[in-house]
Amino acid sequence: MILASVPKLSPLRQFDTCRLIPSRFADVEDSVLGPIADSTDELRDLFDLDNATNERLRGEYGGLPGIGVDELVFGVPNFRIINAAYTYPRPEGSRFNDGERGAWYCAFDAETALAEITFHKTVEYQEIDRFDDSVTYQVMLADFTSTFHDLRGEKGVEKYLDPSSYIESQQLAAQLLESGSMGVIYPSVRLAGGTNLACFRPALVGNVRKGQAYRLTWAGSPVPVIEPL
Repeated sequence: MILASVPKLSPLRQFDTCRLIPSRFADVEDSVLGPIADSTDELRDLFDLDNATNERLRGEYGGLPGIGVDELVFGVPNFRIINAAYTYPRPEGSRFNDGERGAWYCAFDAETALAEITFHKTVEYQEIDRFDDSVTYQVMLADFTSTFHDLRGEKGVEKYLDPSSYIESQQLAAQLLESGSMGVIYPSVRLAGGTNLACFRPALVGNVRKGQAYRLTWAGSPVPVIEPL
């Protein structure tokens, strides 16, 4: 597929971007293989061997779904959380990735990140017609300094921001990824005025650390109560 136009490139220097993950995953900072590895290089080898039976990473180069081990990061704080974003995508994919390779999605502020996660969790509860749950999320902060394709202020990009379909946006992402793109900056579909980033490259996700934690509680209503912890 050849796109009629490619989004503009914009340099980005953005600190304290916000990605929300379930709190139970936020405390697993290091690989379970870490204690048996004497060095970062050995850890990489063990990680590669371990993933030889992982469906999402298995295969020969060229036929390998997802992402190769050489693109993953090791030896930096929270590297396992970074790598998980790329190696365990949702089967149906997300806005700018398919079901074989993930991306690091984050928002420029916590309000936008909360709007995004609240929307998707509410859809899950709507599917079972039950709004009765309480979950906690941890903000993972990250810093970015790179150049990304940018949908902000662009004409003709509405199809990539369809609130109910990822077909066009995943096609765009596939072409951009193949061309070497670092990722996509785009307006939030869930919060007017919000901005999101889908980063395609693990090595660009810098200085990952914990921020604020939140509890989201659905008690009979599709609108949750959000409490900072």
